[in-house]
Amino acid sequence: MLTPNFSSDAACDTAGASWLRATRSFAVALLVACLAACGGGGGSSGGSNNSASTSGGTSGPSQQPIAANASNTVPVTVNAGLTGQLPNIPTVSVTVCVSGTSNCATVNNVQVDTASFGLRVLASALPSSISGALPVAAATGGGTLAECTAFADGYTWGSIRSADVKIGGETATNIPIQVIGDLATSSTPQACANYGDPQNTVQDLGANGILGIGVAPSDCGTNCTKASGSNYFACPNGTSCTVTAVSIAQQVANPVPHFATDNNGVILQMAPVSSSGAPSATGTLVFGIGTQSNNTLAAATVLPTDAWGNVAASLNSRSLTGFLDSGSNGLFFTDSALAQCGGNLGTFFCPSTVQSFSAALTAKDGTKGTASFNVANAQSLLGSGNNYAANNLAGQFGSVTSLDLGLPFFYGRYVYYGVDQTASGGKAPYVAF
Repeated sequence: MLTPNFSSDAACDTAGASWLRATRSFAVALLVACLAACGGGGGSSGGSNNSASTSGGTSGPSQQPIAANASNTVPVTVNAGLTGQLPNIPTVSVTVCVSGTSNCATVNNVQVDTASFGLRVLASALPSSISGALPVAAATGGGTLAECTAFADGYTWGSIRSADVKIGGETATNIPIQVIGDLATSSTPQACANYGDPQNTVQDLGANGILGIGVAPSDCGTNCTKASGSNYFACPNGTSCTVTAVSIAQQVANPVPHFATDNNGVILQMAPVSSSGAPSATGTLVFGIGTQSNNTLAAATVLPTDAWGNVAASLNSRSLTGFLDSGSNGLFFTDSALAQCGGNLGTFFCPSTVQSFSAALTAKDGTKGTASFNVANAQSLLGSGNNYAANNLAGQFGSVTSLDLGLPFFYGRYVYYGVDQTASGGKAPYVAF
């Protein structure tokens, strides 16, 4: 028996902030409940226009991650996590230091999110010796600089601080991060309520933080340099917060471009898992692309993207916006021909047989690619409460114009993210697999 915990883990499109293309993580809770049994979905379980029904399902791609034993690597883990609630949540350990000192704390269970940008850490995950010593950024005109980061069904609220960020053997020196939940609840701007419920605790977030390592160097670029498009707030005395413009240098920063080396992108490599799901999974996050012998670009499909990692997609004869997002714990798209589970599994899909899909992807420069994936019965995958890794978990949630290729797409694949370097005359952003 399952109860739902539909949470998200990165910013989503909001009115007045269409630049903030986000991950959309729609999590299913694996808490045992003593209520009604999970119900099956109604309607046809047949395939959609671009799908073909199969009886057994395949285990998907089979690339194995490299060993995480080099300075530009860090191990990735998917398991029950901190709350025992959320499947398909990839996490790493991140070390946060007071800049230029050895006053550091290692934060475990930080979610790897390839469709958001910047490090956000729960205040509760930092010892007071660190959180009290991290310099708080000042807003233009004075007061604490804070951010209300929009999620699919909620938001994180907290101050902007500067810190050294260490991941594996790489260090980003003195960059802005968000410390979630360090400000009084009463200071939360009314505008945040438009995004849903606060995600300022472990129970709500499902992790100790979010590591946004997508293609953008900062979390909102030029849009936040104008108050009309900003998620940032000036808080005199930590209260009476009002929206404010911020420079790019003040914005929460993707740590990867700030590494001394291996700073042009990342590769997320997840081990394959069984088509029937697994209790856990492992992987490796590799920093740099073509900078070391262990990070050569060897992808069959390379797709230049827009500034936020989006490409054009076509599925079921519909034109969509597609993105590859490790921060989403399922494959999310609209398909009226697929049965939804209903009950406590809501709009997750519960087809009677495994369905196979092939989506056409078109890059910004016209390059074509194909994303193939399977969709299995979510009740069968998650109903026992033992599986936290599934390569064919899917549902209908979020924008009807999106194809969200979440973590299930990553299992058994090397997925590359080239950081946008156009501001310095370098390469445009891209994704590859």
